[in-house]
Amino acid sequence: MQKLLNKEVISFIEKSKAYCASEGLVLELTYSLPKELIQTISDRSKALPSLYFTSVEMLEERLKNGCYILKKGDEVVGHIFAHKHEIKGHAIYERASLWVKKEYRNYNLGLLLMSSLTALYKDDFVISIASEPIVHNNNELLGMKFVTLSQMSNMLVETLEQIGKLRDELKYKYYVNPFFKSKIGTLDQK
Repeated sequence: MQKLLNKEVISFIEKSKAYCASEGLVLELTYSLPKELIQTISDRSKALPSLYFTSVEMLEERLKNGCYILKKGDEVVGHIFAHKHEIKGHAIYERASLWVKKEYRNYNLGLLLMSSLTALYKDDFVISIASEPIVHNNNELLGMKFVTLSQMSNMLVETLEQIGKLRDELKYKYYVNPFFKSKIGTLDQK
C-alpha cells in the first residue's frame, strides 16, 4: 500500500502515527471486542446520522473480518470494521462503521484507520460506500477510485441491491481499491 501512496499522503499518515504516539493512542487490529463495547458502537450508529445503523449481531459478524480500533488506555476513541460480502465466489470487503471521537478528529485519524484496513485487504476487493465528503477525500488520498453504478457489473449492482447496499448516487458515492477497479466489470464472467 505504501508504494501506491504519494509522499504527501504518507506524510499525513506518518504525522497521525506520531500524534498517536505522543497522545498515548494505540492502533490495534482485533477480531473480538467486549459485548458492552459492541453494544456502544451499535447504539452510536443508531444515534449518529453520519453512521449507517449496525446491529450488535452485524458488528459481531464483521469482527470476524477484522476491526481496527484506536485506544487511549481502556477507552476506544476510533474504529473501522471490515464487512465481507460474497459475489460469485469473490470476497469484497466494505470498510464500514468508521468513527473517531470528536476531540481527535483534526489529526487524520480517520485516514489512518481507513488506510490500515485498506492495506489489510490490498490484494482483495475493497469498497467504500459513504455520503460524507471527508470520507470521499480520504478515499481519493488512499488511491481508491470513484465508480458509478453504470461502471459496475450487473451482478455487482444486483448483489448490492439484494444485500441492502444500493444507495442513491446523488447522496452516496462508491469507491473501490485499484485491484477492484481493474476487475469491476468482469464479475459477471465467472
